[in-house]
Amino acid sequence: MPSQSPVPEGARITVCEVGPRDGFQNVKPFIPTAKKIEIVNALFASGLRHMQVTSFVSPRAVPQLADAEEVLAGIDRPEGAHISALIANRRGAERAATAQVDSVHTVVSASETHNLKNVNRPIEQSLGEMEATFAVLFDAGIAIEGGIATAFGCPFEGEVPPEQVARIARRYQELGATSVGLGDTTGMATPLTVRAAIRAIREAAPGLEIHLHFHNTRGVGLACVQTGLSEGVTHYDASVGGLGGCPFAAGATGNICTEDLVYLLQESGYATGVDLDKLIAAAALTQETLGTTLPGQVLKSGPRLKRHDPELTVTAAG
Repeated sequence: MPSQSPVPEGARITVCEVGPRDGFQNVKPFIPTAKKIEIVNALFASGLRHMQVTSFVSPRAVPQLADAEEVLAGIDRPEGAHISALIANRRGAERAATAQVDSVHTVVSASETHNLKNVNRPIEQSLGEMEATFAVLFDAGIAIEGGIATAFGCPFEGEVPPEQVARIARRYQELGATSVGLGDTTGMATPLTVRAAIRAIREAAPGLEIHLHFHNTRGVGLACVQTGLSEGVTHYDASVGGLGGCPFAAGATGNICTEDLVYLLQESGYATGVDLDKLIAAAALTQETLGTTLPGQVLKSGPRLKRHDPELTVTAAG
């Protein structure tokens, strides 16, 4: 399987914030639209420029994101911002076109069982329906990231062969997608499965850009990022505070945390364009809005060189 040179130190890494979609979709009490807009604006103010702001799916399926159009109309779009949304079908594509997003993320699972749970149809039917959906997006000038859920394992079926992931990626490329996003839906990715999937896609669909979307279910999300970097991947999704998780997959937990990812990248010598202190402030705003403690580590501890007043620290006795 073909490999690629590691991402060199100093290179720019794209961090795509998905919390306003992937994170908020699981929150039960409805978050006021104005608060969603405030959080999105705070995330943009930190320097993030790629964001999956919402989802154009049925409000019955995901009531939290029923205000998708209102949120998109109300946010501040800084120069260079790239705004995306998730869609499930042609109706979602039509809504996305009207809202003038820059790109959309479609979803097909690499596992038959999860695809049935997630969108209530088999994989081949999902892929067959993509042609009409893509036509709407092409007409609107919207780029397409073909998403593959359960790309590294399925909670219902277990192992997912990398060749199956590569087959779907190739179909996306044939349909006209410019990139493919590999979703670690229930945190089953490991460095070995990540490497295998990336190399299988590069063999089956040369030139297709690969994006990685990890969850931290088993604590190895950032280790999988480092594997992606060693394979030359420069685009990673993350969620503010570590929010997230698919509501249609058993055992799903939060995404890798945006602050933790940015900290890792910057401390490893990569450029992100993000002000970590401002990003931590946006995470704190999110935590306060939701009224819950978020799992992100850098939100709790701050940057590595954060100073503390020794006068406020207890001195050991004796």
